[in-house]
Parts: sequence; C-alpha cells; structure tokens
Amino acid sequence: MGAHDGGCGVCTAWVPFWAPTLARAGLSIAPLQEPWVVERAALSPEALLSDIRLLLRNGGQVVGADVYRYVMRRLWWAYPLYVLTVVPGLRWVFNRAYRMFADNRMHISGACGLRPPQRNA
Repeated sequence: MGAHDGGCGVCTAWVPFWAPTLARAGLSIAPLQEPWVVERAALSPEALLSDIRLLLRNGGQVVGADVYRYVMRRLWWAYPLYVLTVVPGLRWVFNRAYRMFADNRMHISGACGLRPPQRNA
C-alpha cells in the first residue's frame, strides 16, 4: 500500500494517473492522512507527512526515494531507471532530487496551480 500526502496538489494530481499501473504491480494508494494509515505508521504528523511511504504487509515500511526504487524495480519498463538510481553517485543525485521535491512540494503545487481535493472535516 503506497501512501502519499493527500494535502499536496502534485501528489493528488499524479495519483489517478499512476494508480492503474501501480494496481497492476499489486500496489494500492491511500493518503497519509487516512486514519488507518496514521494508526499503522505510528508516527508524529510531521514525520508521517515528510515522505511518501510504502506500507508492507509484514508491518514494515519503505520510505522516501526508496519507494520509487521499490516500484521501478517491479515494472519491466522502469527497471533501467531503477538500475540508474542504485549506481553510486547517481543514487545520491536521485535521493537529493527526491528530498528537494518532497521538501518543496507545497510550493511546487502552488506555483503550478495544483490544488488537492477538498476533504470533509
């Protein structure tokens, strides 16, 4: 189960696009803000929303740039990209690019005019 920031415009815009591909890989997607995700992750709100997360059936989690590697490794057409992201040097670049995006996703969403769907309180 992949979990993304449901308050991020970029994240919520891309989820519907990638959901069918991820479903074929056996993955489903939910916002990090869902009560069951918050409970299962057992993290503070700040820590929970700092990264994309993959919640594994065994209770483990894959976090951040490693989520993208996990998915790319399982898609035949993305596997070459996975290989590039594990090469020393390029791994650092990929991790850094992910971190920069994750830390600035709300600014990017705003600059691109991407707004998340309104959630009922």
